[in-house]
Amino acid sequence: MPEMSQPRDLFLAELQDVYYVEQTLVKTLPKLAKEATDDDLTKAFDGHLAETKGHVDNLQAVFKSIGETARAKQCPGIDGIKAEHDEFMKEEDPTPEICDLFLTGAAARTESYEIAAYTGLVTMAKALGEKEAAGLLEQNLSQEKEAQKKVDTIARRLSKASTQEVARV
Repeated sequence: MPEMSQPRDLFLAELQDVYYVEQTLVKTLPKLAKEATDDDLTKAFDGHLAETKGHVDNLQAVFKSIGETARAKQCPGIDGIKAEHDEFMKEEDPTPEICDLFLTGAAARTESYEIAAYTGLVTMAKALGEKEAAGLLEQNLSQEKEAQKKVDTIARRLSKASTQEVARV
């Protein structure tokens, strides 16, 4: 691996990282939509899949705008979130209500990760004078923030409903 000595090197590495994240989510979101039993949560996963495909397209345009070939670099962060999901679903055998609550938590962790990545990338793109790249990355960041709000709303509703159910028992 070549030495990372310039800010552009870090920008490219972070870009490759988030490109891997988005590609991973394109494959994972349909599975999450099938696991969810709450209609709003299923719709949120399905809707975010279309956005995520757009994020991949935007990232490809960012690579092109900076004169680089789009290439993903494995991201231990998203792999860890995915492994945590897979382990929980296999070992805990959750009820549908618990599954939905867990999925909203996993989605929130993922959105937080993406928001942090895009925030850093936008800052670096601007510092490097990459205006086109910054604009495309800001689009993805904005959509990730909206997705986070949707997940939070669903999580609050599901949490409230589950605690009310427990109180009745």
